[in-house]
Amino acid sequence: MDQQHIIEQFPSLKRQVNGNDAIFLDGPAGTQVPQSVIDAISHYYQTSNANSHGLFATTQETDHLLDQTRAKVADFLGAEGPHCISWGANMTTLNFSLSRAIGRALQPGDEVLITQLDHEANRGPWLSLRELGIVVREVKLNLDGRLNYTDFQAKINERTRLIAMGYASNIFGTVNEVEQVRRWAHQVGAWLLLDAVHYAPHLPIDVQAIGCDFLLCSAYKFYGPHVGLLYSKPGLLDRLPTDRLRTAPQAAPDSIETGTANHAALAGVGACIDFIAGLGSGATYREQLRSGMDYIGGIERSNFAYFYEALKALPGVQVYGPALSARRAPTISIVVKGRSAAELCTELGQRGIFAWDGHFYAIRATEVLGLLEQGGVTRMGLAVYNTRAELERVVQIIDQLS
Repeated sequence: MDQQHIIEQFPSLKRQVNGNDAIFLDGPAGTQVPQSVIDAISHYYQTSNANSHGLFATTQETDHLLDQTRAKVADFLGAEGPHCISWGANMTTLNFSLSRAIGRALQPGDEVLITQLDHEANRGPWLSLRELGIVVREVKLNLDGRLNYTDFQAKINERTRLIAMGYASNIFGTVNEVEQVRRWAHQVGAWLLLDAVHYAPHLPIDVQAIGCDFLLCSAYKFYGPHVGLLYSKPGLLDRLPTDRLRTAPQAAPDSIETGTANHAALAGVGACIDFIAGLGSGATYREQLRSGMDYIGGIERSNFAYFYEALKALPGVQVYGPALSARRAPTISIVVKGRSAAELCTELGQRGIFAWDGHFYAIRATEVLGLLEQGGVTRMGLAVYNTRAELERVVQIIDQLS
């Protein structure tokens, strides 16, 4: 499929700022959405707006929609089936709910392992378990934006019950060695939980092949609305004492879903997954999704290779994170000499270039690398709709400002 045809599906990309065509490099905090997602949300409100599990047309249509969306998410993540997929307001809320449930299943002295690289949504919920006497250890971060795997292995022991780590870093683009960590976790009988919020928009996921026990992501990072998604290995969620009302079932996937879901947004989740499948080919929906993600990854990798090398070559620009040769997501963080991240993003924003400044909730990683006190970094990330011409313009402007 031609990239221009894809771009034309995103109405927001027509925006201008001060006479300049907008360049959306803010995708790591949330991508733009195609018209099909907007239409799906609107169509639900127009035709089927009702609560679930009733005995009339609109409520039954809502039930069907929710079943369809759960099945599509299961295919997107390579899950065993729809019963493995739960949703919530966002990943952070889901992870706090999960941490409380897991905390009740642990004993004082049991250990949880987190990392210095992670977003706080996969640190804070587990750090709160220290109130219950749970020991929470922290894996060190190297200066190149990668985890220290010698330290990682050394901190796994027979008391380790859970390892919570990111699949990819939302600040440096680092893709972590989750397969190796899964093997270590298996050796001690620990659960592995992955934060795939930053990984899911860029690379295909197969939870069964990974062998993880839990995986979380957010649809608004891959062309959808604000909904958090949770994969749980079959049988695990059933055994956990989640926060739930008397009226809620103990079994997955419902046991962690509190209250009424955002049905219209879930219509949009199904539509955004359909959008990705529509970029691919194959005999099954799962194959189409895999092919679609490969297509997205191909566009992003090609453009990112140029962007990374061009920014790295600019005098006065410091690029953070793993080398281009490493397995990484198409996200780059920079510091420009003599300018704070906020100053640079202000200048870029006035020219219609949307980039983020700060720590992006990866505050521990920013702190460890000595970047927090200077206001963090400027972060830019690519999506399927970003073009080489846009990136050339961004490099030219940063060169002028550095």
